[in-house]
Amino acid sequence: MSEVVVEPLVTAKARRRLRLTRLVPYVLLQVLIVIACILMLRLMPPDDPDDYAVSEFSLRENGATQAVTLPHYTSSRYSLQDPPLYSGPFTFRANGAQTAWSVFLPRFSNAVEVAVNGVVILDSRRDDTANRPDRNTPQIAVITSSLLHDGSNQLTVRLFVWGPLKGFLDTVYVGPDDALRPTYETRTLLFVTLPVVFSAWQSLLAVILAIMWLMRRREPVYGVLALGMLIGALQAFVPPPVPPAPYPQLAAILLASAPIESALVVVFATLFFGWRWPRYGMLLFVPGLSILLVGLIASQPLPRIVFLFLGVPTVGLCLMLLAIIVTNAVIKRQDAASFTFGCAVTIVLTCWFHDMLSVFDIVPDDRTFVTRLSYSAMLVAIGAGLTWRFARALNQVDSFAGQLIARVREAEERLKASFAREEERARAEALANERTRLMRDLHDGLGGQLVSIVALSERGTDGAPIADAARAALKDLRLVIDSMDDIGGDLMLALGSWRERAAAQLRPHDIALDWHVATPQGLPLHPELRPWHVIQIVRILDEAVTNAVKHAKARKITVTIETLGGAPQDRRGVIRIADDGQGFALPDAGAANGEATGASQTARGLRNMKSRACRCGAALEIDSSPSGTSVRLQLPQRFPDSDTAAG
Repeated sequence: MSEVVVEPLVTAKARRRLRLTRLVPYVLLQVLIVIACILMLRLMPPDDPDDYAVSEFSLRENGATQAVTLPHYTSSRYSLQDPPLYSGPFTFRANGAQTAWSVFLPRFSNAVEVAVNGVVILDSRRDDTANRPDRNTPQIAVITSSLLHDGSNQLTVRLFVWGPLKGFLDTVYVGPDDALRPTYETRTLLFVTLPVVFSAWQSLLAVILAIMWLMRRREPVYGVLALGMLIGALQAFVPPPVPPAPYPQLAAILLASAPIESALVVVFATLFFGWRWPRYGMLLFVPGLSILLVGLIASQPLPRIVFLFLGVPTVGLCLMLLAIIVTNAVIKRQDAASFTFGCAVTIVLTCWFHDMLSVFDIVPDDRTFVTRLSYSAMLVAIGAGLTWRFARALNQVDSFAGQLIARVREAEERLKASFAREEERARAEALANERTRLMRDLHDGLGGQLVSIVALSERGTDGAPIADAARAALKDLRLVIDSMDDIGGDLMLALGSWRERAAAQLRPHDIALDWHVATPQGLPLHPELRPWHVIQIVRILDEAVTNAVKHAKARKITVTIETLGGAPQDRRGVIRIADDGQGFALPDAGAANGEATGASQTARGLRNMKSRACRCGAALEIDSSPSGTSVRLQLPQRFPDSDTAAG
């Protein structure tokens, strides 16, 4: 009993130990990633040209004027009427130099209007992409030389703030353009160009993932991530309107996109790691949809206020949920995908905390937002990982397809070998059948004649009948031998040999043989023609000639050969033998079919002719009258492989 209880406890303890051994290294690695991110965030802003800093300003705000030092924060505003106005002097020394001077503003929120000696030289409201606090977009403006006075000059900055964040104006730099522009270009590369590259890559991956989802609908993980990436790209490329705008609903849509995008990434992570989406999981979309609904119904600044209290916390909540989901996946799966995903989530979460500390002024004078930049990079990394995984799956499919093709080829080779063996067996069987038919024909023809010769010899018959029988046997043997020649399906060659034998047979009886080929091609070629077909046809012709000699007393026999039909598939050969004899009485059907015993020799001969024609698939017609007899043999379009009469 004690063993049954102790064993599960030991197993559970081992399981906990295993989970702990996996969790501790992962957590330590994430701590290192957090430290590395903090160091990078401290080092990321480029060094500004402090020699040209202008920090001491007087601020006129809400009807009061006070001295301030930049960087400076001002309260959130939901109206652009009477914006804060910063005024400060800077000294310009011409010294004969022709170098242009510029005003450089590293960071500000939301928009600025810069004037030198009362003349406006920069208004960022004209640049939609420059008015987003999360972009950290720098601005630089060249001061026209005619505006500068040798000595003290006046710089004014009008700061436009439209909540929910506090207004912020970083240190302003005024000096030679050559000294300020490198810093400006470095900031532009980090905070303008790089996000555009990430967003373009994100848009491309969104299209690829959407196509993958369309092709594999049963895997919604691709569709969810494609939708999230599409929303992120929309937020990156569509500039929010500067209030007051004729279409403020667009601003609400962009505000709502951030929490909705974060909720979609949580859905993606849940599905990607094979977990069931919880019943109340859809509540994650409620804040984003609420911001969207408020934005469509109410006017500004209410949607921005709702975003401050619902949207920002939702993004943080989703990031924390992602960290929990990925950590559990790392412990359970220990695969490269979950490990990489977890590191990316840690980076984004660190950047989000950094931004929140900046918003609440816990990190002084460091108003640089990096969550959007790191978030895009994370989505790009996830999309690239998924694409790599999909490509690897395709490679596995290709490998399987290659194995399948190899197996099909092996089966095809075996099938070909089997077919060859079957063909060889069929050929052997055909040759055996051919041999059997020839043996039967020799037995019926030559064998019977030899028996007759033996019988005549034993009865002491004179030499003439024996000689006739011997000549008939020799003729039959020649017929069989001639039929064995390879005529290539050309029946005209066999008929040529038969013509010589028939002429020799008729010559002693003084009967003329009229050979007439009615069509140029004579008879059509029959590749399937076999020797036993030739024997049957020649014997039919021999029987017709013998009947004309023995019974019809004919003086002329006409053989006509022709081909009927125009199209190749309708062509049929016809052999007609006609004599000018006295004809003979055709037996009735009953006698011809052998139903009556003691049928005449003529009836047996006609029956044999029809039987031979039937074996070859040919049609035999016999017509006899006092003016002569006509035998018409119509050959088939294709000779049968087997003996149809025997079958």
